[in-house]
Amino acid sequence: MLMFAMSLMLAFSQAENVQASGDAPDTRATWLWNPWMFVEDEAAVLSFLEQKNVNKVYIQIDRDVPKNTYRSFVTQAHARGIAVFALDGAPSWVAPKGYTNQNRLMDWLGNYQSGSTDPARFDGIHLDVEPYLYSGWNSKRAATVKSYQSLLQRAAASSLQLNLPLEADMPFWFDEIPYQNTFGSGLLAEWVIANTDGVTLMAYRDSAPMIIDIVKNEIAMAEKYGKQVVVGVETGITDEGSTITFAEEGEAFMNGQLDKVAAHYSAYPSYEGIAIHHVGSWMTLKP
Repeated sequence: MLMFAMSLMLAFSQAENVQASGDAPDTRATWLWNPWMFVEDEAAVLSFLEQKNVNKVYIQIDRDVPKNTYRSFVTQAHARGIAVFALDGAPSWVAPKGYTNQNRLMDWLGNYQSGSTDPARFDGIHLDVEPYLYSGWNSKRAATVKSYQSLLQRAAASSLQLNLPLEADMPFWFDEIPYQNTFGSGLLAEWVIANTDGVTLMAYRDSAPMIIDIVKNEIAMAEKYGKQVVVGVETGITDEGSTITFAEEGEAFMNGQLDKVAAHYSAYPSYEGIAIHHVGSWMTLKP
């Protein structure tokens, strides 16, 4: 822990010495969980993403949606300067043999990519597994953590074969989850950052000071490994507390807080930008 604290201080002191180059982190991402939205009205979804200056979208893979429908959307998104990552995952993926669900995703992606021209191909893979929602997280924490690590290791091997970067969603509090197993020992947040190409932090709070505080460890960890972090916020209505989401405050307030987060971390190479969860709730967020 002492070594991590020292590396944290070093990363922050280095960032303070970086002169602003004028190239602010510009990733503005979002999740699109319901691909039937663009099945029904592709133009409306693309127009919304353009209007909100989104340049990266994670879209759910639903094998009931025809591949050609995905190809059309990805092609049109690329024409608008929007990167598209294939999104999938579920807590059950860390269950015994749950990895077969991930295998099906990778098989689908392999077939999709090989059958598509460059403009229609995905730019990466984005996993949202959330192992803490699996029953074993409370009853068999160590085994569940190890299963999650094994799953990401498998995903990394598959993404390498597909020549696609691998990203993962991660809660901000994984920096409090220790592990000690065949993968070594340490904090789960650092392991995930080290073993993926990028993470999106679910930093679900509704004020800049809180967001800045809860992501600082991950920003420092990413500095250590030369990786990047996207800071995600919530817009949906939730029963988890009033400080979790911007649903009450609205979009103008949210954008103001995100500007403050960006200003605070803009000198850190490991800060990539922000992500807004998610298209469906963002569309109905008050101004």
